[in-house]
Amino acid sequence: MRAILAAGLMMAATGGAVAQEPVLLHAAGSLRGAMTEVSAAFTAAGGPPVTQVYRPSGLIRDAIAGGEKAEVFASANMTHPQALAQAGKAGPVVLFARNALCAFVRPGLEVTPATVLDRMLDPAVKLGTSTPRADPAGDYAYQVFARAEAVRPGARAALEAKAVQLTGGPSSAPVPEGRNAYGHVIAAGQADLFLAYCTNGGPIAREQPGIRMVALPEALAVGADYGVTVVNGASTAAHRFALFVLSPAGQRILARHGFVAPGLPAE
Repeated sequence: MRAILAAGLMMAATGGAVAQEPVLLHAAGSLRGAMTEVSAAFTAAGGPPVTQVYRPSGLIRDAIAGGEKAEVFASANMTHPQALAQAGKAGPVVLFARNALCAFVRPGLEVTPATVLDRMLDPAVKLGTSTPRADPAGDYAYQVFARAEAVRPGARAALEAKAVQLTGGPSSAPVPEGRNAYGHVIAAGQADLFLAYCTNGGPIAREQPGIRMVALPEALAVGADYGVTVVNGASTAAHRFALFVLSPAGQRILARHGFVAPGLPAE
């Protein structure tokens, strides 16, 4: 199926006029580091520059649906680009990366994979998430809560009641330029434990060395599928960029940034 969708993108590319204007990429905030490098590699390989916009995927979906100009949409889930495709605003959606959720913990709070649910439920522990529907990271966090119900009856309602949605929403407080949002809110004391993508481990460790990343146990583990689509009316260069993301070169960059890259050849 992946090959069929990629072929569809290739066929669409042949129908557009040659354009050397910058490609307009809208991507999930969790892709900033990886897609900045992918964009530079695409340009270095002969493509035009890539203008990059990073926001929560749900807000990007709403903006494109409302008429905001975009060419390539790289989302932290499959649902948002598929909604645009189903509305006739974008082409096929291709899985291009996978991520997972981890717990990020303030200095001094003892947490292990075996005790993470206990700490999440502890009334004294401030639990942070991103904003569901606006940001897939929030949706995935609430999937963790749903899985917790099977481990401990009543956990889902307790976690949903206490979780504070601190990032990723239209009214979320801004984060200082260049700072990781999750590390910032933990360092600021707004959360003791925050559920966020595991790929934040490197950036947070560099910015806030005292914050630890803790893997979720199998019973709570939630994965994240990332989908890319090309918006109707996009340039040929935009289709080329989407194919570059799916190429071994683009996939290797994503892997270096901690994503699981499904398009890499088997070794």
